[in-house]
Amino acid sequence: MTSLNLSQVEALARLAHSAQVDKAGRPYTEHLAAVAIGVAERGGSDEQIAAAWLHDAVEDGILSPEWLAGSDLPQATKDMILAVTKQPGEPPEDYTARILATPGAVLIKEADLAHNADPARLAVLPEATRERLAAKYAHVRELLGIRAPTPAPPEE
Repeated sequence: MTSLNLSQVEALARLAHSAQVDKAGRPYTEHLAAVAIGVAERGGSDEQIAAAWLHDAVEDGILSPEWLAGSDLPQATKDMILAVTKQPGEPPEDYTARILATPGAVLIKEADLAHNADPARLAVLPEATRERLAAKYAHVRELLGIRAPTPAPPEE
């Protein structure tokens, strides 16, 4: 059995999430692309980049766990996707423990958190939502031992 290549995984993710928008009303595929690019820029493997493209597919109910189990993806990619898939009512400590226990998964969550916490992305949300999400993301970063991203210097 031949594994799906990155172009096929990207196409699958774009198609699967095509009708979805983020909290700001932007196409959700922009988030997936940003996370995949973030993983690649952090030196991630093809398996990690594939997991980045599909990191929310099971959690959002776009693809089923059964589909994932039977898919032509490397087992490492499947494991990373499941590791970053939050379960309903799951405490952050359990969620992050699973990520830490799964080889390669921390990098996907780091890129996901970096994009989720992007000030430009948060700026369009109501202040109460921004504050709630910023606190949530900071707590998950702390549990995972990920340093907060340093803001980019202003352009001159």
